[in-house]
Amino acid sequence: MTMAGTPGDPETPLLEDTVDGSADHKGRPARRSTTGRWRSAYFIISVEVAERFAFYGIQANLINYLTGRLGMSMAGAAENVNRWTGAGGLLPLVGAFVADSYLGRYLGIVFASLLYILGLGLLTLSALLPSDCQNSNQITSCSTPQLQIILFFFSLYLVAAGQGGHKPCTQAFGADQFDGQNSEEFKAKSSFFNWWYFGINFGIIIAYTVLSYIQENLSWGLGFGIPCIVMTVALLIFLLGTRTYRYSVTNDERKSPFVRIGKVFIAAAKNWRTMPSSFDKGIPNHQVSQQFKCLNKALLTPDGFSQENGGQCTIDDVEEAKVVPRVFPKENGGQCTIDDVEEAKAVLRLFPIWATCLGYAIVFAQSSTFFTKQGVTMDRSIGWGIDIPAASLQAFIPLSIILFVPIYDRILVPTAKALTGKPSGITMLQRIGTGLFISAISMVLAALVEMKRLKTAQEYGMVDIPDAILPMSVWWLLPQYILFGVSQVFTMIGLQEFFYDQVPTELRSLGIALYLCIFGVGSFLSSLLISAIEKATDGDGHSWFSDNLNQAHLDYFYWVLAGVSAVGLSLYLYFAKSYIYSKRSTL
Repeated sequence: MTMAGTPGDPETPLLEDTVDGSADHKGRPARRSTTGRWRSAYFIISVEVAERFAFYGIQANLINYLTGRLGMSMAGAAENVNRWTGAGGLLPLVGAFVADSYLGRYLGIVFASLLYILGLGLLTLSALLPSDCQNSNQITSCSTPQLQIILFFFSLYLVAAGQGGHKPCTQAFGADQFDGQNSEEFKAKSSFFNWWYFGINFGIIIAYTVLSYIQENLSWGLGFGIPCIVMTVALLIFLLGTRTYRYSVTNDERKSPFVRIGKVFIAAAKNWRTMPSSFDKGIPNHQVSQQFKCLNKALLTPDGFSQENGGQCTIDDVEEAKVVPRVFPKENGGQCTIDDVEEAKAVLRLFPIWATCLGYAIVFAQSSTFFTKQGVTMDRSIGWGIDIPAASLQAFIPLSIILFVPIYDRILVPTAKALTGKPSGITMLQRIGTGLFISAISMVLAALVEMKRLKTAQEYGMVDIPDAILPMSVWWLLPQYILFGVSQVFTMIGLQEFFYDQVPTELRSLGIALYLCIFGVGSFLSSLLISAIEKATDGDGHSWFSDNLNQAHLDYFYWVLAGVSAVGLSLYLYFAKSYIYSKRSTL
């Protein structure tokens, strides 16, 4: 990227005041004193708060909309919610590719926001169409116009596409406003991930409480229309901060990071017959990591030799003559550079951690589906003739996050820092593991509460009354929601920081996308698990997911998830113990 200004030019900032690898909105070296840091982060956080408000304003009550206005079964609705959430979690991979390779993070946020607003507008329109199914809390037989269903799901997945471009860009762009090479800004960046999550949960709380009430008691059209207006205003606020942002400077001569990484794997596969011992001597140990040595084969020329050999020897000749081929970077005849190979290793190193967190993601999907349907069957009265919406209990997840983040940041971190000597108190992987353990405990508690709910239905003879409100307070569900929130302070924020920190600078949108797709894949796995259990248990008329929850067995399902969590945690501890942090990390 070409920078404007020359030495001595009054528009050229002093070198000591510039930030390496960053430019301002005019392409000049970014000044530390006038760009970035919290002044810019606030604009970016605001648009993310609006996005989370919009997303959870839809997701929180989606299962009730599907079973009510669209007349779906509970199992079918839960599967659709999980599929939509899964798509929203996987599409950030596409968004990250487009942002890192073509648009950049700033334009990625702008275009994704416009797509988001279009999807929300169409969703509002679909909710305003008349339907025979009006009651979202009772089991009824009704039909919905096909046009309304098509428009609803089209707009719903348009929102998912908008999220796919939005999520990987906003957080990475926000973290880009802090220079990791500056000691003061490095500390601020670490704190940024905590307060980022703290801030967006305010938007989530309002979505869970205000929007869910509007949707159930006033109008679904209004409940979907308000997020559309909020996203529009947030985009305008984000644009106001354009002059204050720091923009990452990329090397225009290098290809897309996705292409470079893909080429490493292809080149290594082509040279797979070369034994590691036959070329390791040609690689300077100080330039490459010793993990995943098989990828070092991408540094060889196609025939395993440099161009100086004239292509006269093959890999078989090497094995026969015990000749050591020499490794050459791309500019000297090799297929990939050492930097390309190290980038590929950095991404591959993340995979075991990514895979072992899928159990957590499956558990994460339940709070917006079955937890909400349980609440519908319980006593939700808070006095004065007011019943709170079942979906509003999800507000206690972000509320517990808001309350616990300051405790973590101001009390637990300094205490742990004094004991361990680490800047962040505990390592990122230790933080993630703590949350996985708390999540497993929450599923055990959820199973016990559901057993209590089913026992109450039996004691009062309400098993065969699907629309009955049980004489059991909805507040019994509160502890599992709170544990969900506390686990997110550890695992969710830890994963965000981990996947941002452990990838090369040019791949940070990809890092955030990899973190997000954990929950996308987890939602799909949850959908498949529900579908498999539904088919296995529905044949004898005792489905675990019966539309009549008093005859269902969600407690069995929660015990299964507790087991999945325990297995995932065990595998996570095994791989985390041997994980090697990138050299840039201070942990």
